[in-house]
Amino acid sequence: MRDSQIEPDWSELDADPDLTPVFGRVRLRTLILLRWLAVAGQTLAVIVVFYGLGFDLPLGACLAVIAASAWVNAWLTLAMPTQRFAKDWEAFLQLAYDVIQLMVLLALTGGLTNPFSVMLVGPVVIAVSALPGRWWLTLAAIAIIGSISLSIWHLPLPWADGQSVTLPSTYRAGIWMALAIAIAFTAIYAWRVGFEAQRMGAALAATQSVLAREQRLSALGALAAAAAHELGTPLATIQLTAKEMLRAAQDDIAREDADLIISQAQRCREILQRLSQSSHNTADKMHERIGIKELMEEAAAPLKGLDAHITVKLAPPPDLPDAPVLKRQTELLYGLGNFIENAVDFATSEVQITGAWTGDSLTIVVQDDGPGFPPDILAKLGEPYVTTRRGQPGYGGLGLGVFIAVTLIERIGGRVDLTNAPQGGARVVLNLPRAPLEAEPRSDVGASDLSH
Repeated sequence: MRDSQIEPDWSELDADPDLTPVFGRVRLRTLILLRWLAVAGQTLAVIVVFYGLGFDLPLGACLAVIAASAWVNAWLTLAMPTQRFAKDWEAFLQLAYDVIQLMVLLALTGGLTNPFSVMLVGPVVIAVSALPGRWWLTLAAIAIIGSISLSIWHLPLPWADGQSVTLPSTYRAGIWMALAIAIAFTAIYAWRVGFEAQRMGAALAATQSVLAREQRLSALGALAAAAAHELGTPLATIQLTAKEMLRAAQDDIAREDADLIISQAQRCREILQRLSQSSHNTADKMHERIGIKELMEEAAAPLKGLDAHITVKLAPPPDLPDAPVLKRQTELLYGLGNFIENAVDFATSEVQITGAWTGDSLTIVVQDDGPGFPPDILAKLGEPYVTTRRGQPGYGGLGLGVFIAVTLIERIGGRVDLTNAPQGGARVVLNLPRAPLEAEPRSDVGASDLSH
C-alpha cells in the first residue's frame, strides 16, 4: 500500500518501553487459576465416571495425578508473587507440566480413545498467546509426540461391567490425526490473531506518541509565554542599570562594556517579545478557528513547491453557500496532511483537494493522478504495517502513515474511504460530522472572513 513518511522517528518507539505495550505476557495468577479449574474439572469427571456411571478405572492413581497438580498450585501460590508476569521459561514449564499431567491421566483412562483427549489443545493455545514462537512450537511438538505415545501405551478405556472397548487401529490412527490437526490448526489460528493484535497495539502506541508530541509542543508555547513575562522585568532592570553605568563611565573600556550589556539586554527582550507573540498567536481564540479551505491550505502548505502541483478548492452546495468555520483539530490537520503527503509522493503531476459540506457533514477529497492503490492490497488499506514502499530507493517507513491518519480521523468521529478513482489515481475521501467540529459563532468575526 502507498504510505507516506511519518515525521516522528519510529525507531524511538522500539527503544521507549513506555510506548511498547507488553504483548502476550501472562501472569502467574492466571496460570494458577486455570490449573485450579483443570483440577476441579478432572476431579469431577473422574468421580462421575467411577461412581455415577459405574465404570471401572484406577481411581487412586487418577486422584494422585490430580492431587499432584493441586500440590503444584499450592506451592506456587505460597512461594511466588502471583501478581507478576511469568517469565517465558516459567510459563513454558508450567504449561508443559499441564500437558504431561493430562497425558498421564489420559494414559490411565484409555489414551486417545478417551473423549477428553481433546483437552490437550488447551495448554497449546495458551502457550501460543503467551509465549514466543520457539516456546509454543516446542510445547506443540510435546503434545503431538505425547499423543503418539498415548495411542500406543495406555490402559483400556473404562467401561460398564468391566467390559473392554477395543477400537480398530485405523480408527485410533484417525483420532490421533484429528488431534494433531486440531493442535496445529488452533495454534496457527491463535498465533495469527495474537500477531494481528500485537501489530495493532504497536501502531496505536505510535499514534498516541504523535498526539503526545503535539501536546508537548502546545505546552512549550505556554511555557515560552510565561518565560517571556517573567524575564521581562529583570531584563529591564539590567538595561536600566547598564545605562546608568554608561553615564557614569570614565573610560572607553567601561563605556564599551556598558554598551554591550545594553545591546544584549535589548536583544534578549526582542527575542522574548517574539516568543510571547508566537505563543499568544498559538493560544489565541482567532487562531483556534479555521475555515475549511484554510484548513486544507494549511495541511498542504508544507508540501507545496514539490513535484506535484496542489490545487485546493471548495464545492459549496447551492443551498449552503457559506463554508463552515471549524475548531482547529490537531488530529484533523495531521491526518489530512498525511493523506496529502502520500498523494504528492505518488502523483504524476497534480493533486486535487476538494472540500464540500452539507447541513450535518463535511467531506474532504484528496485525489492524485498517479498509479493509484495496488488492487491486490486494496482490501488491506488502513491496516498497520502494510506498505508498497518496501524495495523503493530511500524507503524508511513502517507502513504506519495511513493507519495513523485513519485512526486520527476516526478518533474525531470521521470515516475514511480509500479507493481508486475511475479516471485513474488514488482517491481518499474524509467524511466528517459537522456539529462536533464546527466552531461556535463569534459576534465580532464573520464566518466569511475565515472561509474565503
